[in-house]
Amino acid sequence: MTQQGIEVFLAVARLGSVSAAAQALYITQPAVSRHLKALEEALGCTLVVRGRGQRRVELTGRGQDFVQVAEKWRLLWQEAQEVAGRDRTQTLRVASVGSLSSYLLPPVFRDFLAPGRTLTFHHYHSQEAYDYVAQGLADLALISDHMYHPQVETVPALRSAMMLLTGPGLDWPDTVHPSRLDPSKELRLPWNPEYDLWHSFWFSAAAVPRAVLDQMSLLEEFFSWRDSWWDSWAIAPALVAVPLSRKLGLTVRNLDSGPGDEVIYYLLGPRRKEELTRSFLDCLDRELKKRPEIQSLLSAGPQLS
Repeated sequence: MTQQGIEVFLAVARLGSVSAAAQALYITQPAVSRHLKALEEALGCTLVVRGRGQRRVELTGRGQDFVQVAEKWRLLWQEAQEVAGRDRTQTLRVASVGSLSSYLLPPVFRDFLAPGRTLTFHHYHSQEAYDYVAQGLADLALISDHMYHPQVETVPALRSAMMLLTGPGLDWPDTVHPSRLDPSKELRLPWNPEYDLWHSFWFSAAAVPRAVLDQMSLLEEFFSWRDSWWDSWAIAPALVAVPLSRKLGLTVRNLDSGPGDEVIYYLLGPRRKEELTRSFLDCLDRELKKRPEIQSLLSAGPQLS
């Protein structure tokens, strides 16, 4: 089992196609097939299947299980390279949910990356983030779903009210009651379990939204379609809604009897780079203080050196 084989497998798993993986990795399709075959022989099981004449491939059950193992392998390989190539104590491995990386973290990264520091960043869902922090594969993670893990400390980082985001064609008041919302016009994102409960209370389970999305970039894309955006609506935390409204000319409104605030937590594991972590959180706090729609909770967190 080789690092190149792992990269090839992850590319195929992500893109669903041997040809697309070959193009992304700048190698030939036969080379992709050889790497997959060698990896399957090393593991003693089939990871992908492709029907005759079909361009796309599908992961087997074992292939699906192996994705997370392969990602961990890649992270460990990167860590091994860091040992040989630079001072690892100055590298902070950060993870977050997607909404933060799109609408909050870029200026934090810029502030943090002083000379001599490096940063490794990955998107993870909350459950994945807990596992990676516990195993020492991430030094710090920002997540939206509070869970319990015996090896991980969960600390509140920020609070952001849930807002109604609409196109410019809706002549509504500044505060809107959920009963006024047509669920067939919704662009829905699954923010957290508490939000899902609120949504189930106000909208019938039989209601079909205009679209269900799991990527913030897709919400931005849907709202940018000028022929259909005028009557669409979405509910998003202010940290997303405010910058998105400025970028696309959308309208942000308050919700009467709306869902609870979105709280973002940061995770600390048993092996901590306390000085770098404290520096990163300081950079985050400075950025939050520039954003009046977000409440920083970092002053109440644990005291790091």
